Amino acid sequence: MSEAGNVTKLEYEGKEIFLIGTAHVSNKSVEEVRRVILEEKPDTVCVELDEGRYKMLMDKTAWQKLDVFQIIRQKRVLFLLSSLALGAFQRRMGEKHGAKPGAELLAGVETAKEIGAEVVLADRDVQATLKRTWANLSFFDKMKMGSWLVSAPFAVNEIDESVIEDLKDKDSLGEMMDQVAEEMPLVKTPMIDERDLFLMNKIQDAPGKKIVGVVGAAHVRGMVKLLGQKADLEALSQLPEPSKFTALLKWVIPLLMLSAFSFGYYKHQGQGLQELLWAWVLPNAIFAGVLSIVALAHPLTVVTAFVASPITSLNPTIGAGMVAGLVEAYMRRPTVADCEGVQQINSLADVYKNRVTRVLLVVVLASMGSALGAWIGLGWVLSIL
Repeated sequence: MSEAGNVTKLEYEGKEIFLIGTAHVSNKSVEEVRRVILEEKPDTVCVELDEGRYKMLMDKTAWQKLDVFQIIRQKRVLFLLSSLALGAFQRRMGEKHGAKPGAELLAGVETAKEIGAEVVLADRDVQATLKRTWANLSFFDKMKMGSWLVSAPFAVNEIDESVIEDLKDKDSLGEMMDQVAEEMPLVKTPMIDERDLFLMNKIQDAPGKKIVGVVGAAHVRGMVKLLGQKADLEALSQLPEPSKFTALLKWVIPLLMLSAFSFGYYKHQGQGLQELLWAWVLPNAIFAGVLSIVALAHPLTVVTAFVASPITSLNPTIGAGMVAGLVEAYMRRPTVADCEGVQQINSLADVYKNRVTRVLLVVVLASMGSALGAWIGLGWVLSIL
């Protein structure tokens, strides 16, 4: 192994592998990627992209095809919002320093095509990464991650270009990764370690004798350690199955409520059933409706959340947020301009102005209100009994 600046040269089974550690919002990384590929003229260029991100990067009209109804039905709202928050963070950093996020990956693809090299998309599907990460987190880690996603896009002013370039330094990155591992080990495993293994396998198995890999600098140290280690990429790409405990937990409130109503009915010979119903319906309806108003939902959406929450809280297969989101999407259909504008979301005000992200916000807040109302309603019902 040899190193020259941000380029690490490796040898594996007769192949020469050049790993370029980049910052995703660095113009210098763009220049370095082009220079290395043009100088080395590799047989294959591997880039840290999956099929979905590659299409978004290459197809300027990709956001026009965003189907918000499909996103809600497939329960991908939180994952899309997470991607948008991370994208906003990178984009604002890029705008501050005149660089487009992912420009070095695009440069890798375009330069590879210039010299006739094969292009390999070496990263794991982003949905698999996000879902495996989310499934790995405890409740408090999810809260910590959520607060970071909310605050990160607004912290850009504290980061200047010299800091971005320093982030490519192996020693600095090593210390940062060690800190992440110490504070949030359950995030580092699926987000960094698994992807290090996935990326290294895709690169070392790429066709040709000379290969260039364009990856985020945070991955290089881990990838070098994994050189030659074989992995089951299909297993690493599988979406996590919900645990039996999680599956059972979804039925806790419905079962407790049905048991409470049955017990109350037989104990009081039908007397007081109305009081039990109000104790369940009111908090469910009010919290779902109020948080829908906070999302500035359409009036009919607010009414829908108000009516649906007491019912959907007794059915784990569908949530009030999903129902409210579908109504909101129908009443305020996102336009092509809204879909294109999703990639320009930089602030909370932008989230409210854009119809796509407004719908997503309605789904999240109505779901939170319904969940909160269900627990309060359950407590109220049990106190009556």
